[in-house]
Amino acid sequence: MWESLVSAINDRIAAINFADFISKGIGILIVIIVAGIAIRTGSFIIARFVSGRSSKMNLPVEERRLKTLASILKSVLRYTVYFIAGMTILDTLGVPMTSIIATAGIGGLAVGFGAQNLVKDVIAGFFMLLEDQISVGDYVTIEGISGTVTGIGLRVTTIQGFTGEINIIPNGSITKVVNYSRANNKAIVDVSISYESDIDKAISVMKSVGGKLMEENQNIVEEPNVLGVVSLGDAGVTIRMVTTVKPTTQWSVERELRKRIKEAFEQEGIEIPYPRRVVIQKEA
Repeated sequence: MWESLVSAINDRIAAINFADFISKGIGILIVIIVAGIAIRTGSFIIARFVSGRSSKMNLPVEERRLKTLASILKSVLRYTVYFIAGMTILDTLGVPMTSIIATAGIGGLAVGFGAQNLVKDVIAGFFMLLEDQISVGDYVTIEGISGTVTGIGLRVTTIQGFTGEINIIPNGSITKVVNYSRANNKAIVDVSISYESDIDKAISVMKSVGGKLMEENQNIVEEPNVLGVVSLGDAGVTIRMVTTVKPTTQWSVERELRKRIKEAFEQEGIEIPYPRRVVIQKEA
């Protein structure tokens, strides 16, 4: 099939005279110019649409979603224009389109059998984008990998980890997505005190620390609440504090709460337990 197509193209080129060559060259040049204008115009329209919508959005999540959608639309526009321009150029050269379509059909069937995983990735990526599960800039956990989404395509999703590593995950292998950037999160801090310490006093100190931090930290959206004793350990009593914070800020808030609670316990004389060993020596 490919040999007959190449032979037809060579025969057609040999039959073209100089006048036809000039005429067809001008036609091809016009097609290329029109394709370039179409891509630039379409990209401009998409960018203006996204810019207009972004100015009305108050949530960063919506802005990231629009930017992701714009990137995908520009990519689809580009490939669509390239395909139409290529087919038009071949038609201008007089290449038989029926042979191309037949060859593409046979080749597509062969590729389909050998590229099932690729088709699976593309379909999964399409529905992931359609359902707006994640956006560029979101902090997610996918298949045990946590990080910031740096790229979303129809075939793969790219995640940058906390230490900078780049993880490329085929969309077809994604079965569960945990997105931390779409809603407020919970900051949970567990603090242990010794059995000899006053529990009520420790709870009071923790409430005071949480209230002061809320006044200083704009990421806290709900006053920290001390739930009380959650476990009795070998060395001490564990008290839990919970608060609601803005998306992806729970870790920084937890670190700051632990630091301030530890400092406040030291000032109030509340002991934080540590491993101890009691040795009893008996006389003979």
